[in-house]
Amino acid sequence: MSNINKSNQFSQEFWTVTAGDLSQKRTPLNTPQLQDNVQKDVYKIIIDPADKHQDWLGAGAAITDAAASLIWKQSKEQRSALLHELFDPEQGAYSMIRIPLGSCEPASQPYYTYDDVPFGEHDSNLAKFSIGEGTPGAPNATKDLKYIVPVVQEILQINPAVKIMASPWSAPAWMKNTGELKMGGHLRFGEYTGYSYDDKDTFEGVYAQYFVKYLEAYKKLGIPIYALTIQNEPSNAAAWPAMIWTIPEIANFGYKYLRPALDKSFPDTKIYFWDGSFNVLNTNLAEQITPQQATAFDGFAFHTYDGPYSNLFKGSRAFPNWKSSMTERRCMLEETPEDASHIMMGLIGNWLVRQGTSSIILWNMALDERGLPNMVGSTGRRGVVTIDHKTGKVQRNLEYYMLRNFGQDVEPGSKVIGSTTYTQDGYTGGIGSVAFLAPNGDIAAHLYNPTGKALKAAVAISGQAVKWQEVTVPAWGTVTLHKSNSKINTSSPRSDEAFKLNPLPSNLSEDEAPGKGVNKNKR
Repeated sequence: MSNINKSNQFSQEFWTVTAGDLSQKRTPLNTPQLQDNVQKDVYKIIIDPADKHQDWLGAGAAITDAAASLIWKQSKEQRSALLHELFDPEQGAYSMIRIPLGSCEPASQPYYTYDDVPFGEHDSNLAKFSIGEGTPGAPNATKDLKYIVPVVQEILQINPAVKIMASPWSAPAWMKNTGELKMGGHLRFGEYTGYSYDDKDTFEGVYAQYFVKYLEAYKKLGIPIYALTIQNEPSNAAAWPAMIWTIPEIANFGYKYLRPALDKSFPDTKIYFWDGSFNVLNTNLAEQITPQQATAFDGFAFHTYDGPYSNLFKGSRAFPNWKSSMTERRCMLEETPEDASHIMMGLIGNWLVRQGTSSIILWNMALDERGLPNMVGSTGRRGVVTIDHKTGKVQRNLEYYMLRNFGQDVEPGSKVIGSTTYTQDGYTGGIGSVAFLAPNGDIAAHLYNPTGKALKAAVAISGQAVKWQEVTVPAWGTVTLHKSNSKINTSSPRSDEAFKLNPLPSNLSEDEAPGKGVNKNKR
């Protein structure tokens, strides 16, 4: 970081570069000198603070049972160092997490919900509801109290402003038509489980109270839930906890049951619609949801495993007052730099933000060197960081640096502002950009190069004297800039620790290899 001359209105600047192959990892750059002209082969990027778009809420990843188990099993010193590196506002400053409401996959424990009774029995008063037994983090603790709760509590001690989104993978089996947590099935719509024909005695009414009891239990543990979704991947009848909802069913449940239940005790808790991929969003949501039903929801959540990605607009433009959140995507341990950067830096970190996305939440914050733990023997997946399951050592993946680009340089509450781009999809063409205006007047921007060769870019700010700052963006890489008249977070990531990745453990058959058999489309 260095001061620059008085023709620029900012007294402090901080520039970094991250290469797609991670040969550079948020490496600090000298502040580029201001110049009057640039050559023809340089991509000119104009940042326009007057062109204001959506609010920026933040970025982070999921604290699943699998991720939490690896973090919690580190030594206290390792865990503290990692969580500070990720969430401390003076370090990585990640500002959002997503947690499962009950079991998801991957998990380190056998699947559970918070009210498991045998199919054929009912617990309409939710008398057996429990997020777990024991002291959080104790060896004999169960369910959420074993790993997720203690890790989240430590995160909130480090950064109390972290926003938490919670998503269920399945209702308790006794509430479903199949009596099973796995392989889909649906809620027992229109059936009764209480003592009257009132809405509260339907399975929908009881399931709405299930969410309320979850919020109450977490509140008692000092964990506020910022937002809920009604169902993770509502169209996926997967071989792990899963439940099917149609779009009209989600809309009706949210409007008639969940929002009224929350309004009695948790009126500030947001509800985000959908929380699945784009492949089944074939019509505009406004054609399937009434305006009245839409008032129950605060946002549109989506995953980016399946396209077409232009189906984003069938959700995000349906109800313009909804905020858009990317709530799940992961890469593979053996993903090429090109593919990983196109997904993370290009599609998610560039194109989606330019198209109105307000927050980014990737999939597992951590997995081990094999892509484990999980309950289905699926290997090869990777987290934001990789933790050696024997030593607790940590390596940082491209996802880590993408999230740190947002966390360290973009303050939650900033506005996305206009900036020139030369890519229409985020991963083809020339230099792409996203830019932000913070409440204190700071300007931050990310430049992304979707090609396999280094490209030059020159940045100028609209409204100031036209002066360019020239920089080289490496292959499949990013350059970030942060301009301020205040103190800037110039911290650096820690260095990776050495251990060997093992994406295909020898004790697994070829059918269990990534992309084969049980692993196909494994989240």
